Amino acid sequence: MNKLLTAAALAVAAMGAQAQDFPGGKPITIVVPFAAGGPTDRVARDLAEAMQRQMNSNPIVIENLGGAGSTIGTTKVARAKNDGYTLLLTHVGMATTPVLYRKLSYNYETDFEYLGIVNDVPMTLIGKPGLAANNFAELRTWIGQNAGKVNLGNAGIGSASHLCGLMFQSELKAEMTTVPYKGTAPAIADLLGGQIDLLCDQTTNTTSQIEAKKVKAYAVTTAKRLSTPALKDLPTLDESGMKNFQVTIWHGLYAPKGTPAAVLTKLNTAMKAALKDADFIKKQEGLGAVVTSDKRVEPAEHKKFVQAEVARFGPVIKAAGVYAD
Repeated sequence: MNKLLTAAALAVAAMGAQAQDFPGGKPITIVVPFAAGGPTDRVARDLAEAMQRQMNSNPIVIENLGGAGSTIGTTKVARAKNDGYTLLLTHVGMATTPVLYRKLSYNYETDFEYLGIVNDVPMTLIGKPGLAANNFAELRTWIGQNAGKVNLGNAGIGSASHLCGLMFQSELKAEMTTVPYKGTAPAIADLLGGQIDLLCDQTTNTTSQIEAKKVKAYAVTTAKRLSTPALKDLPTLDESGMKNFQVTIWHGLYAPKGTPAAVLTKLNTAMKAALKDADFIKKQEGLGAVVTSDKRVEPAEHKKFVQAEVARFGPVIKAAGVYAD
């Protein structure tokens, strides 16, 4: 028994020593549960670069593992060794997949250590070029006059645009035909061609179209107006009469459950320093994202925020009765 206790004590001591030496030049992998080149991938690569500078150039690499609405990559991290060398960078899907998928191979509350929210990406409500409404008040009237005939596109079940569309319909109490696509690009292509009427999607995907005046832009989904030149004149949905309407596509950083506290502290410290990095902030602004500067950068607040998002989005998704599995 004494030998077993000694062995256990030595193992704990060794783990503690490794945590103190972390990362020790060993590469850290950030798993992105989406394809390379997309908005979440770009956020992850910018964050990895900034965190690497904070960790004495310790290598941080990105692994793209998309599929099944982000659940494949997320599951990999949930099952990864909890030593701090495998992390997850994902978006609002952390709060929506527990409702969209009735059978998940991980638990968002118990299988991860929360490291902090990185940013918020605003959404925009846009319409096809020939839409009769020229502002949100006119759009609301037009939707009411065309109940059951309005086509609202999205980038697929579980996508950011799907989530925004569900929330929009729920708040407006409007009957629309939802049209899912396999990605944002074909949805925008059909919007430009007039095959669908409306789309609510991230500024990363819509700003260039709005700036070029190829679509009609009606509102942003943030609490306050945006400062981006092409979007600064757009009202918020809240000020347009949809009180407290707010949908942003936030990104958070996670580690497997049981990662040593000392390692988590080092990762969180590096992340918070990266969020103040001037180059990182500039790159995020270029994506139309707002870097987190509030209490959600702290692990406990991050988890509390995600739990609140699950509670907020869950009833809307269930009411729609559309699931991803």
